[in-house]
Amino acid sequence: MGFDSVWHWLIFLVIVLLLFGTKKIRNLGPDLGEAIRGFKKGLSGDDEAKKKDDEDARRKEAEQLRADPKPADPAATQSQRDSSETR
Repeated sequence: MGFDSVWHWLIFLVIVLLLFGTKKIRNLGPDLGEAIRGFKKGLSGDDEAKKKDDEDARRKEAEQLRADPKPADPAATQSQRDSSETR
């Protein structure tokens, strides 16, 4: 005696509705979706942590360069001055 009849499925669905109610069944889809997204985020969490560390390192390096710019090459600045004087 399996669930191969439509009447069996209808009786089963009515029992499920009576046990859980429509509110719990209505919230089942979004809750399941949140659980799957959380699981995927947990699996890829290591990659995101590495990306965040890399971004932080680049940001610190950029701040350091803005705070302490590298000294200019004296030969390059002299050639720039010479080229601007000839114009």
